[in-house]
Amino acid sequence: MSPEALAEVIAQTITELVESGKAGSLAQEAIPEAASINVARPKDRSHGDWATNVAMQLARKAGVQPGQLANALAEGLQSAQGISSVEVAGPGFINIVLDSASAAAVVDTVLEQGDAFGHNDHLGGHTLNLEFVSANPTGPIHIGGTRWAAVGDSMARILQANGAEVVREYYFNDHGEQIDRFAKSLVAAAHHEQVPADGYKGAYIDEIAARVIDEAKADGVDALALPRVRDEQGDEGASEQREEFRKRAVPMMFAEIQDSMKEFRVDFDVWFHENSLYESGEVERAINELREQGDIFEKDGATWFASTKYGDDKDRVIIKSDGHAAYIAGDIAYYLNKRRRADHPCDVAIYMLGADHHGYIGRMMAVCAAFGDTPEVNMQILIGQMVNVMKDGKAVRMSKRAGNVVTIDDLLEAIGVDASRYSLARTDYHQSVDIDLNLLASHTNENPVYYVQYAHARSCNVDRNAEQAGIRIADADLSLLDTPADGEVLAALAMYPNVLQMAGDHRAPHRIAHYLEDLASAYHKWYNAERVVPMELTDPESRLKGEERDALSVAKNPETPRAAARLKLNDAVQHVIAGGLKLLGVSAPDKM
Repeated sequence: MSPEALAEVIAQTITELVESGKAGSLAQEAIPEAASINVARPKDRSHGDWATNVAMQLARKAGVQPGQLANALAEGLQSAQGISSVEVAGPGFINIVLDSASAAAVVDTVLEQGDAFGHNDHLGGHTLNLEFVSANPTGPIHIGGTRWAAVGDSMARILQANGAEVVREYYFNDHGEQIDRFAKSLVAAAHHEQVPADGYKGAYIDEIAARVIDEAKADGVDALALPRVRDEQGDEGASEQREEFRKRAVPMMFAEIQDSMKEFRVDFDVWFHENSLYESGEVERAINELREQGDIFEKDGATWFASTKYGDDKDRVIIKSDGHAAYIAGDIAYYLNKRRRADHPCDVAIYMLGADHHGYIGRMMAVCAAFGDTPEVNMQILIGQMVNVMKDGKAVRMSKRAGNVVTIDDLLEAIGVDASRYSLARTDYHQSVDIDLNLLASHTNENPVYYVQYAHARSCNVDRNAEQAGIRIADADLSLLDTPADGEVLAALAMYPNVLQMAGDHRAPHRIAHYLEDLASAYHKWYNAERVVPMELTDPESRLKGEERDALSVAKNPETPRAAARLKLNDAVQHVIAGGLKLLGVSAPDKM
């Protein structure tokens, strides 16, 4: 029996107490939904399999002491199918022990559903647009963007496992000053000049500049011979040469970013270009819509969005006095595009932004409200914190290619995709995280990804040994899963559906990683305490072949039903670990 199923039994028992007048003055409408009843694993396992504090929560509404309501509820639960014993403790806690068959029922459920165990449809009917990474096409993806790639893709998989339709989207900032600075940097590098102070640096700039020259030459264009303009300060200005480098280099960076994402096992449904909002006239139309509803005003030669009407701390310039659009102009049109596009319009737009965007939330929520939507519901903004890469106890900062940063390629070269994705997704993105390259490259139990993957590989080895010994799942008697070690693994399996739902509702992929580590811990302890294959069937001197072995394992060995039950438990763990790792985009090896 899962904690969710037990909560249903508790809710039904409360209903029966109310109907029989044994719940004090508790009204029918005050009976809690099962989903709101807390059923948790006791810290002291001797207290039972599960515990609930529901009697303490309802006592005031019932007009009775918590202990009185707890005793009445315990008496009702005692007769429920699948419950072995119930005990009231302290001021009104109810400790519940399941019978072994009921506790083990989760095994059959897992084996029936396979890697999809725990998946549900409670977010069904919702289309979520999840925008993440969205690094500027002016250089390789740095470690912060890499964290968003791991967290964002894992979050998308988790939301889909909860029934939502998810659109993974990457927003290319290919309009505005950052692209101009990128092009200026390339031109300077091509002429072996110093890169502008506000430009981009690193060996990749020299690489891209050289590629632009070669590509242009192949097309019959001498990029360096095109007209070039410099202002009085010597700054690179708009010219045919700068445009030539821009139009060729930006697609090169697009392609490089797309290749990096593919290698990192991240597939986007939409690659959206900021520049398209201006070319299509969507920016102008969005501003006009705000103007028609009285949310635009002119001041000091600029066009302003009256965002304070919608809770922002100050009004925002959207068209500057020089006629150029401010960054928020594109954001306004982009949000409207997400909500109203012909293909996959979303009812929830989720933005995953870096720590330096925290001050951006107020103005974006004002945009959401201005178009009649509900902030924090139709628009959700998640802010991620910094990543520090460590090696030999020291911070790693230098990249051979990109200068004073660590890129996605650096990380993959150091520890691979599995360790990179897992380590970046296992920490709450609201917190900064230290990535220890030495630890994550090691094959020890201190390495969390190795610890979880090894549990899966170990379970696969158990299957191979059981097959050689003739142990068959069909011979299982799940009621024999009655040891403390069995109980710990069964309880861990039963908690997975709730963990998966909470991970989706709270946008928290790290909950899956932490759960997998807890399950792996319970499994490794169980593996060391219990045998799946009886000793006499693994002893080379007594091992029989073919029909004789099968006859011994089924008919003559009293441990066979228990061994088969443990084999089923082993396989259930295997499915859940594989399914959980899949949600994090991490492989589940069968040998290590």
